Amino acid sequence: MTQQAIATTMSEDAKEWAVILAGGDGTRLRSLTRQIAGDERPKQFCSLLGNSTLLEDTRRRVGLKFSPERILYVVNGLHEPFYAPLLTSVPKQNLVVQSRNRGTAPAILYGLLRIATVDPDASVACFPSDHYISDDEKFMAYVGAALDLARRKPDRVILLGMEPGHPEVEYGWIEPAEPLAGRSRLFAVRRFWEKPHQVLARVLLLRGCLWNSFVMIASVAALLEMVESAMPEFYRSFARLSPLLGSRAETKAIGTLYERMAEINFSHEILARRPERLAVLKVTGVRWNDLGEPKRVLASLDMEGIRPHWADADAPQVNVGF
Repeated sequence: MTQQAIATTMSEDAKEWAVILAGGDGTRLRSLTRQIAGDERPKQFCSLLGNSTLLEDTRRRVGLKFSPERILYVVNGLHEPFYAPLLTSVPKQNLVVQSRNRGTAPAILYGLLRIATVDPDASVACFPSDHYISDDEKFMAYVGAALDLARRKPDRVILLGMEPGHPEVEYGWIEPAEPLAGRSRLFAVRRFWEKPHQVLARVLLLRGCLWNSFVMIASVAALLEMVESAMPEFYRSFARLSPLLGSRAETKAIGTLYERMAEINFSHEILARRPERLAVLKVTGVRWNDLGEPKRVLASLDMEGIRPHWADADAPQVNVGF
């Protein structure tokens, strides 16, 4: 590699940011997390798949590709007793503290605006913190490939679409359209299918549709433009506060905004409205689960051959097979 190529790579890496979404309430898994932890902590702060929490697992995975100083954590201030012990080494400026959970759209937009204020030319990858992934290195290699593709296609937001293992009815599905630029793994997006019934899920599986991992990669500009075009008033309500980000007035202003805001789902209200701005990169050879229900947690443990102490006598009696 030439010195110029090395310098270019280093420059690109310096503009790569990650946003880890850790502000959800985890209500659907509360019966299991209460049994494991003995309190009301959300699932991302619980050790479901081993000795470390899901947030710690996500942080370690994302750290394979991104520098610690360019990883933001979007959290809920009401959860501070749970996240603070896990993020003691994270600088304050890397914590995006929401006053309450208002869904994935405010969490993502808040994190994006934080990045845009310090690095308007950044490339960004957004990660949920409640997923099982069988091979971290292989998964993050796909993230790296998506970052490269996003630089070549700066107008596109790239989703990682997981190769499905069965006709799951509780996941969101992505229906790919034509390949982009002749690439066999990168496709335009025709549409989304959210939690299809059993017959439709089987059709989607046969049609080559993919599970939506909700991992998104794009330039910060492309992501902000997509939010603005899909929900202009929602975007403006946050953008008005941009001059306050990083100042002492930020916390109060954000708190006031969240008080009057309804819950907004990024997939439903933004991605589904703008499929023409999206692309999907097909991920193969990596097992993936959205840990939204006890049966998925146990299925993930079964894949790894792990039998935790809490899965013995008092564990929920669920079917771990598919």
